Amino acid sequence: MSGAIPPAQPPPAPERYVRPVLPWRHRHNPLCRRTDRLQGWIALGLLLTVPLLGLLAALAVGDTADRHYRATAERQAHTRHHTTAVLLRDAPRHPEPGSDEARRARYPVEVRFTDPHGRPRTGTTDVPPGTPADSAVRVWVGADGSLTEPPLTAEEVRSFAMGWAILAFLAVALLGVAAQWASAALLRRRNLAEWDARWAETAPRWTASP
Repeated sequence: MSGAIPPAQPPPAPERYVRPVLPWRHRHNPLCRRTDRLQGWIALGLLLTVPLLGLLAALAVGDTADRHYRATAERQAHTRHHTTAVLLRDAPRHPEPGSDEARRARYPVEVRFTDPHGRPRTGTTDVPPGTPADSAVRVWVGADGSLTEPPLTAEEVRSFAMGWAILAFLAVALLGVAAQWASAALLRRRNLAEWDARWAETAPRWTASP
């Protein structure tokens, strides 16, 4: 019948609310030992403190390293002299001239230069492949008159400081992992000792008398 009214549908059942079980509610579990709860608190404490301590260590070590390398760069800038040297022989040629590797390659060649005291000196420095003899190249000379590396740049100072900061953070993280492992091993040993003691009390009840 086209005009019939369909039967009323029952209202949908309300969704059942599932109350979340909070971590600390497990303390009422009779199977949860005191050592289990202690291990949980240790893990939680390490989880909260290790990142903070790692960040503080990274900031402190990074700042110390930054000041150290900045002072080193300033000292190098005052004690190292930028001068011109002359090649005493031709630099070897690269087997693949014109390639990207050839443009990045450097070969050690003996050069002649004058130190800050005006004395002629010889040394070895790296030059591009195929550089002919008697070519002039720029070199850095230390306070003792020997060839040395250029002073640290600002980018190198930042890179070194960042590297030490990362190492400090990782060191704190590794110490946290070690502390977690050591506490777990200690508590596990304590659990086994307690289990042995209780079994020593319970075992006679399971032994048949002669």
